[in-house]
Formats: sequence, structure tokens, C-alpha cells
Amino acid sequence: MLGAKGIVRSGIAAELEQWTAAHGPVTIGLAGAGQMGTDLIVQAALMPGVRIGAVTELNAQTAIDAALMAGHRREDVVSASSPSQIDRAIETGHIALTDDYRAMCAAGNIDVVIDATGSPNIGTLVSLEAIRNGKHVVLLSVEADITIGRFLKQEARSAGVVLTGAAGDEPAATIELIGFAQALGFEIVCAGKAKNNAFKPDAVPDEFAEEAKARNMNPRMLVEFVDGSKTMVEMTALANATGLVPDVPGMHGPAADREALAQVLCTREDGGILSRAGVVDYTLGKGVAPGVFCIVKPRHPRVLERMADLKVGPGPCFALIRPFHLTSLEVPLSAVRAVMSGRPDMEVLDHPVAECIAVAKRDLRPGDVLGRIGEYDYRGFCMGWRDARDGFALPLGLAEKARVLKPVRAGEQLTYDNCAPDEALLVTQIRRRLDQADAQYLAA
Repeated sequence: MLGAKGIVRSGIAAELEQWTAAHGPVTIGLAGAGQMGTDLIVQAALMPGVRIGAVTELNAQTAIDAALMAGHRREDVVSASSPSQIDRAIETGHIALTDDYRAMCAAGNIDVVIDATGSPNIGTLVSLEAIRNGKHVVLLSVEADITIGRFLKQEARSAGVVLTGAAGDEPAATIELIGFAQALGFEIVCAGKAKNNAFKPDAVPDEFAEEAKARNMNPRMLVEFVDGSKTMVEMTALANATGLVPDVPGMHGPAADREALAQVLCTREDGGILSRAGVVDYTLGKGVAPGVFCIVKPRHPRVLERMADLKVGPGPCFALIRPFHLTSLEVPLSAVRAVMSGRPDMEVLDHPVAECIAVAKRDLRPGDVLGRIGEYDYRGFCMGWRDARDGFALPLGLAEKARVLKPVRAGEQLTYDNCAPDEALLVTQIRRRLDQADAQYLAA
């Protein structure tokens, strides 16, 4: 099992080589060929034992351009409109391109579906169709995960398939550190990410069009990072997969640099700002971004002494830092693990501990119909699930296409009282059923 230049394959690379020899390559169906989808198409072309079998995308040229960028020939990409046509394309070594996600999900040669649509509602539709057809699902749309992830997990389990969050995104990368720390018996004090973009809560796409163009990004997507929505979404997902909670609404978000991180994001008892241990948070400080962290506290003085001696920090708390996350480049590994071992890299708990709600960016008037995350109307805000529920707060994943019922001032929370989510969307209907079940659970 030799890799490039005679280096022996190890770990998951060796497992994938053995799997491929016995079963053929892991074949991915990809929903969405935007920025993340393009990265996935390129990355899969570089990975032995992995291939993109089909792409569903309304803008066909976007998918074709991504395939060409990945080194495929134009004739390698063929149009397909039915499951049988998609299967034939894969069997002949082609990539099937379709505008029908149902056909892709039903194709027998697809092992796993990756949702890279970025839409809570479309991500829900794709995920459920894949599950119904016995496909594993990698949910790159964290917004869908934090809105109805529990329902999707239940459906996947009933179907005997895996629904997993995506490797490379901050929540899954942080969970790697948390699991490592838990295995060593450390107390988990705090875990989270460093925000690697400027923080401007009222940011709108017009302000960042030039920067987005220079970074080959959609301005809306860039603003989703800048206005803090992505950070709030990701930390909500981390909370609901681990049981860690936001210490305060919105979290603290201190400007704690790498060297001071463990002395700031620790409890007040240990000289920090937290009211308790076991929380999620983020830092605006230098030296951690674009990485993730887990603040731990040893349970024995000998271990504390060793950690300090190893230059991890002065103690009594220490920051374990993964200095990178490779976003979409790592996502195929979640697909591989789902197929080979039936193991999710990340999945939600049965009951949430955090909620990402919507907060108005501007004054909203009755009759306004809200746009998408990262646009002009609202941003995400992470808080405790029970507090959000008690305040009738509107989940961020239901804000798109919601209609404003009462005046809302900039900075105020959107609620079910002042906004009505679009009941035509499947994600809204499923979330309502989850909320009703939660009411019965809390009353029991």
C-alpha cells in the first residue's frame, strides 16, 4: 500500500485503498456546484478511491466549469434526467449532470449524497430524498442542521443510513479536539472557533462586493461570515452536538489572542470571564484563526505540571488548538467514513441546548418579506434553547421568506409574534412538528 514517492499509506488512506480494492471507489452525488460545490468537485478528483458520480445544479454551466477546473474533459460531463441515465453515466466513467435532485438520489450507483446548496429548505428536500433512497447524507448546510437536524437524524436512523455533519467545518473540527480531550480525562471548560473575518453585525452585501470579487466569493456568503451569522450558526451546531451551552446570549466573543485564550475563556474562579464550565464561545483575538480550540482543565496536579512543562500554557487551564480547518476540502472524508464504517463525524443530540435565532439588521416594516441569510434584513444570534423558546424567537433557518407582521427595530429579535415564517416551505412544516413534540416533552 504505497502512496506517492513510495510513502506507505496509513490511517484512513489505507482503509480507503482496501475498500476501493474490494468495492470500487466511493461514489458521491453532489447537490450544488457553487463555491463549496466547486471545491468538492476539484478535491474529489485529487483523492484516490473517491469520485463525483453526479451533480445536481440548476446552472449547468457552473457544474461544467467546476469539472473542467478539476481536470475533467468536457466530454466527461454528460446530461442525465433519470436514475438509469445517471447510473449509465457513472458506469462508463462519466459525471452525470442533472437538474433533478430526485433522479440523482435514486440512482443506484450513488453511495452518498453531499448537500452543498446552502439553503435550509433545499438542503432538507435533498437530504430527505437521499434518505428515502437509502443513501448516506453529508449535510454541509449547517443552517438546515440547526433547524431540523433532529428530524433528519431520526429519518436516517429509521432508514439505516448515516446523516453526518461535514468534516472541515468548524463544528466537526472542534469535536475532534473535544473527543481527544475527553479521552484523556480533561474537564472541558470551553470549546469553539476563532472568527477569521472582521466582525460587523450590520454588514450588507453592497459594502463587501469588491472584497468578495477579489476572494472569488458571493458577496452574500461573505457577509454571512462578516455579520457573525456563520459563527453563531456554527457554535449552535457545536452546542447541539455536544451539550456545551452558550454562557450568555450571543456568547462573549472576547479579543483573546492565542497566548491568553485559556486564561480568558475559563471560569471566573480561574481568573476568566465564564460563569461556568462546559460552554461554547468564540474569540476575535489573533493567532488562533482560522482554527478551532478546546479549553481544558487537568484533574490532577501532576498532569497540570506536565502540561505547563510541555509549554502548552501556564495553567490552570490550557488551550488545545487545531490551527486550521479546511472547509470543503475535508468534506469528502465524511462521505468516505459514512460509506466505509457507517460512522457520522458529527450528529445532533436528541434534544437541543442552543438555538440560533434571527435579529434585525435594519428597521423592518409590516409586509416586508425577508431575504436570505447574509443579505440586508437579519443576522444570526446564538442563545440558550429554552430562553429562545420562552421568548418565541424565530429560528434563523426559518427567516428566509418570512413576512413581517409588526414593526421591528434594528437590533431586536425576530419572533413568531412579529414575523410569520413561510408555511409553504418544508423546513417550516417540519420545524413546527418538532416544536410541538418539544412542548409535549417539556410538559411530561
